[in-house]
Amino acid sequence: MSTTDLVDDPRRAVRAARWAEFKRFARRFLRNPLGVVGLVIVILLLFVAAFAPWLATHDPYLPNLAARLSAPSAEFWLGADELGRDIYSRLVHGSRLTLLIVALVIVTSAPVGLIVGAVSGTVGGWVDVVFMRITDVFLAVPKLLLALAFVAALGPGIVNAALAITLTAWPPYARLARAEALVVRNSDYVNAVRLAGASEFRIIVFHVIPMCLSSVIVRMTFDMAGIILTAAGLGFIGLGAQPPLPEWGAMISTGRKFIFDQWWIATVPGAAIFIVSLGFNLLGDALRDLLDPHLRQRN
Repeated sequence: MSTTDLVDDPRRAVRAARWAEFKRFARRFLRNPLGVVGLVIVILLLFVAAFAPWLATHDPYLPNLAARLSAPSAEFWLGADELGRDIYSRLVHGSRLTLLIVALVIVTSAPVGLIVGAVSGTVGGWVDVVFMRITDVFLAVPKLLLALAFVAALGPGIVNAALAITLTAWPPYARLARAEALVVRNSDYVNAVRLAGASEFRIIVFHVIPMCLSSVIVRMTFDMAGIILTAAGLGFIGLGAQPPLPEWGAMISTGRKFIFDQWWIATVPGAAIFIVSLGFNLLGDALRDLLDPHLRQRN
């Protein structure tokens, strides 16, 4: 593609510039081996969740008392649980529940926190004071304890567990977005837009929030591991997904009674939680190194 063509077609020039930026981003990301490992784990989780019906070797809900507590074998690759259900198949289908909870929490908590922080940091005044004091109240209580209180009031279940985690997950996004908004609102760029007659609403939606997205995306990646652990904790104590759903935390709870003799029942889902959480953390570390301008300049 010639330079003349790019000048004649501005949209083509913009697409070419974006593609070049993406290639530079991909090259920097591939130089981080731990980030690549995290990305592979996350992609593998998405693949398993998408093709769970075809990857499972047994019905994850069908009891088989003849195979109760069977050790790993050619028929049951990761063993069978106390009802004779194939642990591998339940683990595969449980990945869908894990991603469902993560998705429900992220798509609700991140936008809420982003909007609260952007409005608070941009408008300032009494709005900032009220929003941040509410945020401080939620931050003052440990996340798991607050989630337990909410889900105990709402009742057990996947949706209620996701809602309870959401109510504890938005404050860090609000704090992060507010910090970014405080910097952006006094920039020459935003002042020029304000002098041009743009309303505060337009400044927040089209200028402040987009500037906060890179930091929020990194935070989202880190929070996915915490969401998985919190959801597993709720499932472990019986306040998350209810039987016979193959939720990983609930699988650990039912397998703890057999941990010394049939160790695979609790160990396999526990290992899955550990590996997936590690993958999201490694991916978040890599994205932070690439998207944080201070770290990027240092490197």
